[in-house]
Amino acid sequence: MSEPKKRKLDTPNAILNVENGDALQVQHGTGAKFKVPGLQVTDHFFKVPLDHSGEQPGEITLFVRELVAPVNARRQQPYLLYLQGGPGFESPRPCEASGWLKSAVGSFRVVLLDQRGTGRSSAITTANLARGGTAQQQAEYLSFFRADSIVADAELVRQALVPRNAITQDGKWSILGQSFGGFCALTYLSHAPQGLTEVLTTGGIPPRVADACSAERVYSCLYPRVLAQNTKYYSRFPGDVAVVQRIVNFLAEQPDGGLRLPSGTLLTPRAFQLLGLSGLGSGGGFERLHYLLDEFFDSEQQVNPAFIKAFEAWMPWDTN
Repeated sequence: MSEPKKRKLDTPNAILNVENGDALQVQHGTGAKFKVPGLQVTDHFFKVPLDHSGEQPGEITLFVRELVAPVNARRQQPYLLYLQGGPGFESPRPCEASGWLKSAVGSFRVVLLDQRGTGRSSAITTANLARGGTAQQQAEYLSFFRADSIVADAELVRQALVPRNAITQDGKWSILGQSFGGFCALTYLSHAPQGLTEVLTTGGIPPRVADACSAERVYSCLYPRVLAQNTKYYSRFPGDVAVVQRIVNFLAEQPDGGLRLPSGTLLTPRAFQLLGLSGLGSGGGFERLHYLLDEFFDSEQQVNPAFIKAFEAWMPWDTN
């Protein structure tokens, strides 16, 4: 699956491939440089192998943003790689230095990597994947976009961006993995620990990696927590018991067993339950879920278009 060339990249640099120890000629170029409040931003592009083992030919583009506090722009600092959750989500697009980024740039140069297949890193979409041949060929292509390949990409970026000096402990960096990014961080520890000074994770510890399939154990632990959150929610909003029952009955009575939304999604009772992912599992979720349920029916007891739009906004799974 090819993509148009975006820009002329710099002369290739010889960089060690962690997958097989070979020296790769990796092209690296810089793009836009700009400022947002509290941050100086530099865009980077890399051409890297589709298959780091070298068995499958082809290249993809990696997109990286480097962030630094303006006051530190001319200073040497250690580097911190942020690994986004997902899989399938691009890295954050910062509009200002706020939240964890504001704290991080006080001590680090922060590197935001669009993991391969996301954002501006040879993004995979339902449209271009469908043009990739048979289902088997598509699956084989997707096999090059797993955590092991993301780690190999990160190592190439590290070797290109991080200077070798005392501050970086001879070219190492710290990594912060959020959710699926935490899975990638632990894969990093397994595949290329020599590039790391420390690993931080937030909600991203894989379940019992020694098990061939840990799903049953994970869900047996999850179900009691889901039930507990449901109990808490209905204790806070007892009137929503009847509201939810009415919505579920309405959806089940539709000719297709659910309501067809403009996006093509069939909103069935089971799909409706997906609202609990955010509504029961995030800060402020109870209140947002309650207000959303308030809007399901309009004044004529038909489905409110505002609810449909809000539901689809709650379910941003297009890239997952």
